[in-house]
Amino acid sequence: MADGHAEGPSPLTLDLGPDEVVISRRYEALSIVNDILIGIWFLIGSILFFSEATTTAGTWLFVIGSVELLVRPVIRLSRIVHLRRRAGRATSGSSDDF
Repeated sequence: MADGHAEGPSPLTLDLGPDEVVISRRYEALSIVNDILIGIWFLIGSILFFSEATTTAGTWLFVIGSVELLVRPVIRLSRIVHLRRRAGRATSGSSDDF
């Protein structure tokens, strides 16, 4: 931009010895990690329901997965509010479901 500000937040860089991990779209990456965890909790919870002895643990994993389903729109809303606050005006946004 002409005023010297970058278009978006700077990437998050994590050093791992001689390598580094660069996360440039943090909110989208957070949403993807959340979606993966939801799938893991529900898959393990489903498997635990095959045995009467592990049904309680399976139920807790379903509860955790359900909470993360609620986290997903919070991540999306945080992204929108963050972008609006930095820009000072409403953004065009996207209809991407992440």
